[in-house]
Amino acid sequence: MLEALNNEIICIRNITENPMDKMKMDFHLHDNFEIYMFLSGGVRYFIEKNSYDLVPGDILIMRPDEIHKATFTSNETYERIVINFPENVLRTLSTEGNELSYCYYNRPHGEKNRLNSTDEEKNELIALFEKLIMADKYKKMWSIQLKLSIFLEIMVRINRIFSDETRITSSPLHHRSLIPILEYIDQNLDKDLSLKSLQDKFFVSGSYLCQIFKQTTGSTLHEYIIYKRISRAKQFLINGESSYNASIKSGFSDYSNFYRAFKKVTGYSPREYLRQISG
Repeated sequence: MLEALNNEIICIRNITENPMDKMKMDFHLHDNFEIYMFLSGGVRYFIEKNSYDLVPGDILIMRPDEIHKATFTSNETYERIVINFPENVLRTLSTEGNELSYCYYNRPHGEKNRLNSTDEEKNELIALFEKLIMADKYKKMWSIQLKLSIFLEIMVRINRIFSDETRITSSPLHHRSLIPILEYIDQNLDKDLSLKSLQDKFFVSGSYLCQIFKQTTGSTLHEYIIYKRISRAKQFLINGESSYNASIKSGFSDYSNFYRAFKKVTGYSPREYLRQISG
């Protein structure tokens, strides 16, 4: 059992030189929980309706249903540490009243994703992340127990930072004219969300809407809507809906378009996806 948990915790430190020349960042939509620590670079990070201009040491937490992506604001070397793990790891290591998933679920969807931590706390977490990577890389006796104990300490520290109500919450960046449109999209994924319909609904030109969305996220509004609809379809599939019903209820009018989009975003067909998550 411990070995299975150990293998499900993936911690990677990535360094990318000249990221604006080498990387095309798409929205991320995955089934695992994520801890992201920013170490260097020029990055604006978009999570659901909010954006954050990151500074070294910033820590972000994302749960599976929160769409996110990085946008580069400079060609400076981009360095980050990312930890991914499934919910069962948190559940297994939790006790009643001390759930490790607290920081993921005790907040509104797409809100409070950046931890308001001190420099000392950030440095301590960086040291723990590096120890986690080393425990995974250099396997010796009791390495599994060591890795799990380090991960457990990371989650305890993150939850304590998150649950400290005396801290002043960092404010994300907002574009006033964009927020109500994104909220409308979230609440009406099964409706007509064409550029023309959004223009008519919000009395804003389509070119301006596309421009501010691109500036905020680095991607197109159409791509965002596709990812949101796929996220909704995944939940319908998990809840027992057929692939066809999931596609219709998520706003796809054509099943073949849904099938292609689903496979592009998840890497699986709807049937393969259900097999993968149940396996």
